[in-house]
Amino acid sequence: MIYHLVPIEKWKSDPERPYTPASLERDGFVHGAADEKMTLRVANAFFRDPPSPVVALVIDEAGLSSEVRDEKAVPTPPGFSEGVTFRHVYGPIERSAVVALLDLECDDQGCYTALVPRG
Repeated sequence: MIYHLVPIEKWKSDPERPYTPASLERDGFVHGAADEKMTLRVANAFFRDPPSPVVALVIDEAGLSSEVRDEKAVPTPPGFSEGVTFRHVYGPIERSAVVALLDLECDDQGCYTALVPRG
């Protein structure tokens, strides 16, 4: 599975087309993580105080037509150890490959602590 964080409005826009975040054009791939723990670390590093709610897409890579690679982050993101790897999808995300949407649960300090099924 691949976990990808996205503001809910961006996910909901244009639901008839594959999902193509800005990173696909900017970086050449869609950023992702391999598990919930890394997804929460990414959320706490890059999605604090977002302008709109963020959800985690759970993507079944078997449903993707694009290549998926586990790659080292270059440069290493602040707060992560050197050599950390992430899942990168080299093309659009077919919406049929998204098997779940998860909400991010926060503690009293605004830190993301869990991913929970969207209700």
